[in-house]
Amino acid sequence: MAFSITHQIGALAGTPVTSEMSNGASGEATAAVNAAVLRKSPASTLRCRVQRTDGVDALSPPLSPCRSPVLGGIRPDLSVACQAFATEVAAPTEVKEYKEGGERGKGKGVPVYVMMPLDSVTMGNTVNRRKAMNASLQALKSAGVEGIMMDVWWGLVERDSPGSYNWGGYTELLEMAKKHGLKVQAVMSFHQCGGNVGDSVTIPLPKWVVEEIDKDPDLAYTDQWGRRNYEYISLGCDNLPVLKGRTPVQCYADFMRAFKENFKHLLGDTIVEIQVGMGPAGELRYPSYPEQNGTWKFPGIGAFQCFDKYMLSSLKAAAEAFGKPEWGVTGPTDAGSYNNWPEDTPFFRKDGGGWNSTYGEFFLSWYSQMLLAHGERILTAATSTFENTGVKISVKIAGIHWHYGHRSHAPELTAGYYNTRFRDGYLPIAQMLARHGAIFNFTCIEMRDHEQPQDALCAPEKLVRQVALATHKAQVPLAGENALPRYDESAHGQILQASSFIGEGDSEEAEMCAFTYLRMNPHLFEAENWRRFVAFVKKMKEGKNPDKCWEQLEREAEHFVHVTQPLVQEAAVALMH
Repeated sequence: MAFSITHQIGALAGTPVTSEMSNGASGEATAAVNAAVLRKSPASTLRCRVQRTDGVDALSPPLSPCRSPVLGGIRPDLSVACQAFATEVAAPTEVKEYKEGGERGKGKGVPVYVMMPLDSVTMGNTVNRRKAMNASLQALKSAGVEGIMMDVWWGLVERDSPGSYNWGGYTELLEMAKKHGLKVQAVMSFHQCGGNVGDSVTIPLPKWVVEEIDKDPDLAYTDQWGRRNYEYISLGCDNLPVLKGRTPVQCYADFMRAFKENFKHLLGDTIVEIQVGMGPAGELRYPSYPEQNGTWKFPGIGAFQCFDKYMLSSLKAAAEAFGKPEWGVTGPTDAGSYNNWPEDTPFFRKDGGGWNSTYGEFFLSWYSQMLLAHGERILTAATSTFENTGVKISVKIAGIHWHYGHRSHAPELTAGYYNTRFRDGYLPIAQMLARHGAIFNFTCIEMRDHEQPQDALCAPEKLVRQVALATHKAQVPLAGENALPRYDESAHGQILQASSFIGEGDSEEAEMCAFTYLRMNPHLFEAENWRRFVAFVKKMKEGKNPDKCWEQLEREAEHFVHVTQPLVQEAAVALMH
């Protein structure tokens, strides 16, 4: 065979594959990660350490999946902002040294953004909890936060009819951010809110989109048992005019153009980044582990999402072109169910599993290349839309760390990331983003290996190091997020450590271009949480080789919390009148 299976499937999917690892390169990906990402000397806590990835560390009892306890006690100075929430909330590219807070250069710190509540804009297209929002933004700005991240929901803005956009609440919210001098990362949220980790509200896809899916259920991602998922339109119909005469990609492009036209006066100044949603939870992945209705529970392996007629049509064509038409009839049916573990299934088991067979390589190459091609299409639309506006484009990748220590990396495979013991699945993603000058935004930055369930072979630290190496090789900026709400110093310390790393053959550290903190809510403004958060922001801004010791930064944070009491209280009280 002149070309590998991956190259042939890549050609069929319309996405070039520039780098891969074969089975014969067993252990090479692991070795590369180990050699390339080193921990700094004890004098600093910002570099990652040498650690083998062919196993997992001895792990302590789980916090499954590392949700931290809420600490009590609310300072009077922060009570108004906090209570205002609580009373209204129902439970090949050239290397770019890019910093979202401006040109900072190496070693000048990482700007911190804070995610806004999911329901910052109401179903009536107004700002939710306006007084609390204004007071909280003022508090964030005074704490040294660079800006905020907000979801711009497709299901709110274009809810009632195609091409009819209501930017109501977003106009007010963006002006509010501008007034307080905060930068904005705007997320083009083309997915449903509800059904994923941390989703506290439900915002479905636009009504007219749901109507079309009801008429043609194959527009929804589908598993082998016929379960339909309405979180995001199946990428199998990206280029088909199935949405009242428009293709899904055309709908996304039209939405982004309308956003640009409506907020062009803020682009590049207040709005500094556009994060383009590409799947469930806004991430470039398949909806392989949906929590809705109890379908999936951590740490299950998830399930392949390629059984709608549009995906199967593509699989059939790929199999015929490959000379194995029988492989195109269906996806794997021996890969277990959502809550199985790898060794429960013939396809994912360590020894002799189908994932490591010729068929497995064919299917997984096709499945992952379809996801990459989807990313290419939407990024092409996004970069052409926002060209010369002064904003950066970013894409969010999920931090799927459970069963990472298993050879097959089953949960990553079902999500569309072809990452195994023998293959680097994140380098092709990074290379795709590099071709468009986009930022690689990655989650689970706050997690430590020993906090996770031992038997599920979770390894978030190793995963983060692998992704850091991939972005370094592809010369694409890396940004981070915490996957779950954390307010403790352990999580803050892990973020600080992971925000800077040494790449292969380098003598200097590379830093993340930005970090986005999840999320602004009442707990953030509780006394101890707020004190820790202020100190964390200061440490992130200080960067590597800080001019001040951590103890001095802690003292400054304590002083800040004290002196800003009148500021926060005055702002909150004034907004109540």
